[in-house]
Amino acid sequence: MRRSLTITAAVVALGAAPAPAQDRAAVATIIDQGTNHSQVVQTAQYLTDVIGPRLANSPGARQAEEWTQRRFREWGLRNVRKEGFVFGRGWSIDRASVRMVTPRVVQLTAIPIAWTPGTNGTITAPVVVAPITRERDFARYRGQLRGKIVMVTLPRAAGDPTDIAFRRLSGDDIGKLDQFQQPSYDPATADRRTRRLAFAKQLDAFLKAEGAVAMATMSYRDGKLVHGEGYLFGVGDTPSLPAVQIAQEDYLRLARLAKTGPAPTLEIASDVRFDDSDTQAYNVIAELPGTDPKAGYVMAGAHLDSWVAGDGAADNAAGSAEVMEAARILAASGIRPKRTIRFVLWAAEEEGLLGSVAYAKAHLARRGPGDPQGTDLGHATRWPIVPLAGHGEVAAYFNIDNGSGRLRGLYAENSPAVVPIFRDWLAPFASMGAGNVVARQTGGTDHMTFQQLGIPGFQFIQDPLDYGSRVHHSSVDTFDHLRAEDLRQGSIVLASVLLSAANADKALPRPPLPTQPVVTDPFAYSDPNDD
Repeated sequence: MRRSLTITAAVVALGAAPAPAQDRAAVATIIDQGTNHSQVVQTAQYLTDVIGPRLANSPGARQAEEWTQRRFREWGLRNVRKEGFVFGRGWSIDRASVRMVTPRVVQLTAIPIAWTPGTNGTITAPVVVAPITRERDFARYRGQLRGKIVMVTLPRAAGDPTDIAFRRLSGDDIGKLDQFQQPSYDPATADRRTRRLAFAKQLDAFLKAEGAVAMATMSYRDGKLVHGEGYLFGVGDTPSLPAVQIAQEDYLRLARLAKTGPAPTLEIASDVRFDDSDTQAYNVIAELPGTDPKAGYVMAGAHLDSWVAGDGAADNAAGSAEVMEAARILAASGIRPKRTIRFVLWAAEEEGLLGSVAYAKAHLARRGPGDPQGTDLGHATRWPIVPLAGHGEVAAYFNIDNGSGRLRGLYAENSPAVVPIFRDWLAPFASMGAGNVVARQTGGTDHMTFQQLGIPGFQFIQDPLDYGSRVHHSSVDTFDHLRAEDLRQGSIVLASVLLSAANADKALPRPPLPTQPVVTDPFAYSDPNDD
């Protein structure tokens, strides 16, 4: 009964009268919906506790794609669909165990590295410490690796922690973000990711040729946290050798024992599954239709995919839940915007913003001659940009992908013209801590795809909590690291900003269409060790 009433109310809302930008009555309705009727915590809990990790093309990702579409439809959103793009293989962990069995038995904290094969039973072999970071290191260890589990990370203990593990932003912290940053362009570093992927393939081939039975890396955080990121997901590109990431404390113990001898023996059992039934990944899209089909649309997005060590809670079930909740709030609010509001849950952000890049190629612009239809990790370095018919339809894009911390305002992303506009939009939320606008440009997530095409794309300032110190990509990225009050506040602020952007008389100022920049420092030398 409750579900039927919700659907009916949402459908009625879609037929309500349009509201002007910054309608304070609408803000009051949004706050009421986002507090007294919030569903954001339930959405985040289902994505994490029930569905769990959502590695691109994994069973969890497929379940999340279907569940989120169903929820959008139940809430009365329109044009709910998923759009596919070429990605690669599905992969998931059924179970895994890594033990030291000599000189004593110790259960180690470890995880299979994503898209590496299983062990097909149990592998028992001694370790060898062979730090390999570049192709030139191969010669040093040739002939020494047969029958060994190769520890390829240089054993180096973490330094003493000096930063607070959990924190919220002070006024001084936010003030320091209000700095215009001149862009920097160095084409010599543009293909760094491509070089790293190429080396990962070379390393796998070298270890296999040398007769190694498995590879081990060290976690980049201490505290028994593991992550398990891997990037060789393409059909025909996945590694041939089993590989695990071992917790820093366990890895360093193994290294000490190997140094003093004899080398410890490990037992690795990795039961993983590949799925090649559908090599496309899918963005999930839903809309709140506008009253003016010629006015374009406003977008909100967050990536639905995650890594597999935890449940992908802060990264990025939190952002996905807030985007979904903003959609629910607006659909249930009785307000119909001038511009359509489009909500997108991106796929494969963790592998290189691939979902938003695919959307851009399909709807917004192509980059450079020969720009492929499928995955293109060099999309941002191709020139010129050739707009498609839909390029001018996007009035603004707003992204959430920095954990579950309270929204404190907006980054202007080096666009001074939007600062007074954003301050006006955020004014009703100053008492919630979200009234700040700072100049700083940010990176690392899907709004970059829009910025790089000359489309206004923005991130929110967020309290960091323990996102960077412990949670990001780690085995403790679970529901209990989310903050319910922050999620509710963020959903309210996002819904209101979207409504303001959708109802504004004029779309946000657009930057010029980017053209290939000149090299920022024409006198700099490239570091041959920089990979």
